[in-house]
Amino acid sequence: MSDEEFRGALSRLAAGVVLVTAHDDEDGPHGAPAGMTATAFMSVSLDPPLVLVGVRTGSRMDEVLERRPLWAASLLGDSHRATAGRFAMKGRLSDRLVFRDVPHRLGEVTGAPLLTDALATVECATEQRVAAGDHTLVIGRVLAAELPATGAGPLLYYRSSYRSLG
Repeated sequence: MSDEEFRGALSRLAAGVVLVTAHDDEDGPHGAPAGMTATAFMSVSLDPPLVLVGVRTGSRMDEVLERRPLWAASLLGDSHRATAGRFAMKGRLSDRLVFRDVPHRLGEVTGAPLLTDALATVECATEQRVAAGDHTLVIGRVLAAELPATGAGPLLYYRSSYRSLG
């Protein structure tokens, strides 16, 4: 099986899109926000409440999450295509600049940025990191969750494009 065949097959699995964030204490004198778009995000357990996110091993977010056990995920709605694209872009401007244009607040538990208009947010503490090929699976205990009132639908990733439900 080729890489292309593998990617093509898995591109037919629709996935929800989240913005994974943390406060990077080592970026500048006061630290700075860090963010990454992820489609490899899922619920793992109800008791205790656990979620999992896959990050590319050696990426900036992998390095931040290795140093910083507190992080968050904002579940993106169908109006967040531009935000998802900006945080997925390789070689982008610094996260500090990208966050200037994204309405957010800092989580009370983690200090990580939370999108103010997300479908839901979860604040997490890393429980375990698992090496898996070219990715690291980060399992986090959910410490807090918020469900803002919104009528928006989810942002999905399907066949290498962002899509809306319906």
